[in-house]
Amino acid sequence: MLGIIVATLFIALLSNIVLKRFGLPTIIGYIITGTTISYTFGLHDAVNNHTLKEIAEFGVVFLMFTIGLEFSIKHLRDMKYEVFVVGTLQIVATALIIFGLGHYLIGLDSNSALVIAMAASVSSTAIVLKIFNETGEISKRYGRNALGMLIMQDISVIPILIIIGTLGAANSDLSELGIDILFNIVILLVAVYIAGRYLLEPFFAHIVKTNSDELFVGLILFLAIGASYGAHLIGFSYSLGAFAAGMMIAETKYKHQAEADLIPFRDLLLGIFFITVGMQIHFDIIANYLHWIVILLVVLMSIKFVVIYTIVRFKNDKRTTLKTALSLVQVGEFALAILELARGKDLVAAPYGQVLIVTIVLSMIMTPLILKNLSKIADLLIKHDTLEGTPQSFADGLHEHVVILGYGEFGQSVANKLKVDENFYVVVENSIDRFYSAVHRNEPVIFGNAASKLILEKANIKQAKSVIAAIDNPHKLYYICHELLKIVNHDKIIAKVHSIREKDALIALGIKHIIVENEETAKAIAQII
Repeated sequence: MLGIIVATLFIALLSNIVLKRFGLPTIIGYIITGTTISYTFGLHDAVNNHTLKEIAEFGVVFLMFTIGLEFSIKHLRDMKYEVFVVGTLQIVATALIIFGLGHYLIGLDSNSALVIAMAASVSSTAIVLKIFNETGEISKRYGRNALGMLIMQDISVIPILIIIGTLGAANSDLSELGIDILFNIVILLVAVYIAGRYLLEPFFAHIVKTNSDELFVGLILFLAIGASYGAHLIGFSYSLGAFAAGMMIAETKYKHQAEADLIPFRDLLLGIFFITVGMQIHFDIIANYLHWIVILLVVLMSIKFVVIYTIVRFKNDKRTTLKTALSLVQVGEFALAILELARGKDLVAAPYGQVLIVTIVLSMIMTPLILKNLSKIADLLIKHDTLEGTPQSFADGLHEHVVILGYGEFGQSVANKLKVDENFYVVVENSIDRFYSAVHRNEPVIFGNAASKLILEKANIKQAKSVIAAIDNPHKLYYICHELLKIVNHDKIIAKVHSIREKDALIALGIKHIIVENEETAKAIAQII
């Protein structure tokens, strides 16, 4: 087993190094890794291992948790049209068309056609949102459209799984199941409301006051995994529970730091998920049914494109609509879970299931290539660009502003001066007391660690004209400046230090604008004398 793990890591690293040279995402590398190790070590049946599936599924769980962090109850209320209207219409229309083709044209039995139709109606949350989050396109109008539909698709997995369970049970009562799920939804909403409003904020405050990064990360992991497991116990999907937990934290001031701390866990587990996807590719199935796979791939993607384009076009311009439709033409990872459950209940015959799995995986492999070239494809088909941006926070719309890292005495003095001169600025502070101080003064402040790339991106640091490192601790100052240089040019950075020795350390990094407190004090004394 250890040899397989070592080989998996090596193949994943090697394949992704090669793919990165061509600008391709790591998702494809993980899928290639899964296929390679499944044939090298004969692990085609290993993907059915329950433990491996549980671990892989938590990659999607953490992804949904981070997405929940971006969308509070207010955001979801603001997106009710995209989620509940567009999302519902897309699922229903896509499923009806595919069911009709499968049952009446191809001749599949009604149960198989229904399962396939429901599976094909969902797109890939893991791929689309991961890439859109990395590129910042989640804040664009087509990104919001895609997000709204993906949220509705994730919600729809619950009734889909219930329908499959009902089809597979001869004596099931659908009305009783409907009452049960309605009751469970009420319990979940009440629990989320009580926990978010009365328990979470004070609990976070106590954790932050310990100044322990380990405790903070531990709390985030507990909330993500605990909410997922709790949702699973009452009949919902793991990912929906994680999304609800993320939305609870989104109502607090700790959302940005929580997201920054969780990303490494999310990306690692998502990698495992895509490796298990790659393990489901069988070359013998591809060889025997290649013509059907190609036809099915083209038909499914075409149907989804036409349905999404038609629905989204009502309230969007052509370019935004085109990008939204292209983003969601694939069949997603939840379809694999749906087909696996249906296979266990003998609702889909083996050849059909294998062909669908290969088709789904191929559509997922194509997706990163499509998403990376959305603008190029849109440019070929639609010449006139439109405004696609939608600011998500007070910093998103800023440019040529100042970012102040730290709200100590020096940071406060800088903020006061910038305010007098009517300059726009954003403060980043991870001390809870100083954060509250900034909030009480109506400062534009973000809670989080200034050494985190994600937190800095929330401050729109790449569009800032200056970044002022107002950090008193010389070790933290050095580390933060080291991280800043990975994102912005050294000419933008202004740092304040206490001594010449600290100045020399920053000069060695390449920072030019350094204010030495002792030197300035000496100059002031000399002028008085």
